[in-house]
Amino acid sequence: MQSNTSAENHALRVEAQPIGLFETPIAYGRLKDADTVMRELEEVIRKRKTVSKGLSRSNLGGWHSESDMLEWGGPAAQRLAEAAVKIAKRMSHFKESSTEDRQWIVRMWANVTPAGGLNLLHSHPGNLWAAVLYIDMGHEKEQDPGDAGGNFYLEDPRFSMAAMRDTAFRIRGIDGQPQQYQTEIQLQRGNLIMFPAWLRHEVRTHTGNRERITIAMNIDAVSKDVNL
Repeated sequence: MQSNTSAENHALRVEAQPIGLFETPIAYGRLKDADTVMRELEEVIRKRKTVSKGLSRSNLGGWHSESDMLEWGGPAAQRLAEAAVKIAKRMSHFKESSTEDRQWIVRMWANVTPAGGLNLLHSHPGNLWAAVLYIDMGHEKEQDPGDAGGNFYLEDPRFSMAAMRDTAFRIRGIDGQPQQYQTEIQLQRGNLIMFPAWLRHEVRTHTGNRERITIAMNIDAVSKDVNL
């Protein structure tokens, strides 16, 4: 019988190096010199809320405008859409064509969320990119921002099957650290986040002492030969 020492000496050794595949890019930044635009957006949203009942989508306990904000949002909304499309173009590639060969389409809406409101886990099918701009975080200076809730989460799309097998399972990334099912993004007033529209996301319960105001966008691109 082979001894344990002998078996260990004959154990296979592998020189392995992890590599990262199938990246999920997220654009995360802050609008520069945009105080005037932000004030204009907030004003037009509050005005619209007084004349529109809004829609029921992923939102619970808040107001969700119609997705035609580019029609009533004024120049500020147009500027925001143009900025978002520029980011989307930089993050996109089309085989055998360029981003300029496409007609870019933006659908935009506002969310006004009171204390107790939230957005359920969802995605934005039928689009390439989704984006969110934070206009007002919904808390006064005397309230700790960490106590205002409303955290924005993105769900790792690779883990659903693994979770069905063993909810304790985690994949180690190329940095050697275990990757989580959901990642929280720390957001502040003026932050713009853009992510693939198929990536599921949610907003936890808002517990601030004022209404939180955000703008969401769906961004798509179609051939210029397509009649919309």
